[in-house]
Amino acid sequence: MTGLDVAVVGSGPAGLYTAEALIKQAAALDPPAEVRVDVLDRLPTPYGLVRYGVAPDHPSIKSIAEYLRKILENPQVRFLGGVHLGDDVTRADLLASYDAVVYATGAMRDRRLGVEGEDLPGSYAATGFVNWYCGHPDMDPGTFSLDAESVAVIGVGNVAVDVARILVRDPAELASTDVSQPVLDTLTASKVREVHVIGRRGPAQAKFTTKELRELGELAGVDIVVPAQEADLAAFDAAGEGERLAESDRRVRGNLAVISGWAARSPAGHARRLTVRFWLRPVKIEGAERVSGLTVERTRLDEQGRLTGTGELETISVQMVLRSVGYQSVPLAGVPFDERSCTVPNEAGRVLGPDGAPLPREYVSGWLKRGPTGVIGTNKSDAADTVRSLLADCCGGEGRDEAARAAAREHLTGELAARGVLPVSYADWLRVEQAEMSLAAALGRGARVKLASRAAIDAACRPPVA
Repeated sequence: MTGLDVAVVGSGPAGLYTAEALIKQAAALDPPAEVRVDVLDRLPTPYGLVRYGVAPDHPSIKSIAEYLRKILENPQVRFLGGVHLGDDVTRADLLASYDAVVYATGAMRDRRLGVEGEDLPGSYAATGFVNWYCGHPDMDPGTFSLDAESVAVIGVGNVAVDVARILVRDPAELASTDVSQPVLDTLTASKVREVHVIGRRGPAQAKFTTKELRELGELAGVDIVVPAQEADLAAFDAAGEGERLAESDRRVRGNLAVISGWAARSPAGHARRLTVRFWLRPVKIEGAERVSGLTVERTRLDEQGRLTGTGELETISVQMVLRSVGYQSVPLAGVPFDERSCTVPNEAGRVLGPDGAPLPREYVSGWLKRGPTGVIGTNKSDAADTVRSLLADCCGGEGRDEAARAAAREHLTGELAARGVLPVSYADWLRVEQAEMSLAAALGRGARVKLASRAAIDAACRPPVA
């Protein structure tokens, strides 16, 4: 075989780990195959969740971008930013231009609560808030004014922890991060003084990682409050599930140690307060014209381990609600999609058609493949699994000669040009990086500051010709 051309849709960890696995696994074949990978993304910037999902005060996780950078700089990889599957290019275009296509667009939508009042002004998906403080190009920097004094964050995973931490952290501590200047200004002017983090089940069932949880307890100027009864494993758990989890899971034991320590604390009278609540499920977001409260029902596990409501209601006075109860992938134009699991139906990464049979030359990787599970690094082994399937399917024949490969690649370029789409190259992206470093220097803020809008990113990508 002379070579293989593959399109990877999505430049986050799933997509770039897929590109890396393609190059490494193809080189290890006998005989080796030469692979060229085009990584497409609807945004003009690469790295997906690493750039737009990791909180600005977590630079160690954001350093994963340095690893992903090396993948994009491989001469066998080409970045095509600002190309949206469905609007700018079709599934048929990709299949006509490449030997195989891998879909790796992640999960971009929050699950809904399904309660009355969820669409009131002041009620938001946590992903919107995360996108806002991470400077996502789709978000207007003026989306959030933070004029609420009390906020409810519904969910007990790491995203909920990130959101709560950004809301109560002293904004001066974010000045050295890459958070955009308009967002930093809004956080500095924030009126938020209390944040309630609310989980339907108990502390043993919470999805926090212990490291993230400990960080909350180290925030300066913040009281952390946990009602003692809600920290008690046995109080609302007739099945003893929490105790069994504590015995079998080291992470759970670490979380419980942190939460028990908080429950034993007395508030010190700090200006900001973080209250962590368990065994409460939202039943209604209160308010006439905007959010004025959150009504929750006490829950418990019955003897069979079923989560049930007790009928005991409590209304928490809040003026803003952020829901963080899980992510969902969204369908891609023309690509099979299971609305129940919110994934692309697949077998070992091979996309399955309506009849359950694999579709030729179409593959899937990451959260779009398996659902929003695991950590960023989980995408690496997931991508390797998909690539093994792809190479087993595509590397058995004679392949196309170089002229045919070049003609196929030019097909996509021609289609995009005809539609007035000029992809953002990796060199264009480097100009955005340089602009962000220059902005940080001008503001006297850290190593880089994110550009605050899509217009600013576009202007940095393609500065006007003198």
